[in-house]
Amino acid sequence: MTLAGSVAIVTGASRGIGRAVAAAFAREGVAVVLAARSGPDLDAAAQAIGAGGARVLAVPTDVTDETAVKALVSRALAAHGRVDVLVTAAGTAAFGPLTDLETADWDRMLAVNLRGAMLCCRAVLPPMMAQRRGTIVNIGSVVTSRVLTGSAAYTASKYALLGFTRVLAEEMRPHGVRAGVLSAGATDTPLWDVIPSPPDRERMLRPEQVAEAALAMARLSPNATLEEVTLLPAGGVL
Repeated sequence: MTLAGSVAIVTGASRGIGRAVAAAFAREGVAVVLAARSGPDLDAAAQAIGAGGARVLAVPTDVTDETAVKALVSRALAAHGRVDVLVTAAGTAAFGPLTDLETADWDRMLAVNLRGAMLCCRAVLPPMMAQRRGTIVNIGSVVTSRVLTGSAAYTASKYALLGFTRVLAEEMRPHGVRAGVLSAGATDTPLWDVIPSPPDRERMLRPEQVAEAALAMARLSPNATLEEVTLLPAGGVL
């Protein structure tokens, strides 16, 4: 199914997977609404993606703020009149043994990775249900199928996101709205810049490969749905 002429909201769009997803959708002729907390990085992403003539709207947004998320969707509707795709790529992570885990880090990961995704999903449902069409892609993680020591909080947030999305998919099935999780393995993004002794980043997925998988989930004709997709580096779990 062609995506040209549709409208997509992408969170976490200032860098990494979110930016790659937004760029990939823009190349398909999709009007993209970019959301992220960082104003300068978000503006730079919007300028780069829009350089080829794509329709790009940048909306600084803290996805953990319910009012800000509602404003994001309102801006998208005011500009384009519809929302066809939502990709929730905003996320955060901190790694280390549970004995060293700060409660603030736990709270932050659940707030961004779970609450943020929930708020964004809930906000786009009314317009998607009204048009009886829409695709939601929540960016999950391979930690829901592989044990990664030192990732208790991150894993908890991604398991919760997976369960949430499964319920959402069932609730939305009668309304023509699809929801799925794209669980990506290690991906070479700025997330690893602050991780001591990360795996070999040359062996990781590229954000553009994750973006291609998100496109595949959105491109499906309305009579099919990809609800749980796992994408791994060719070398497996790093």
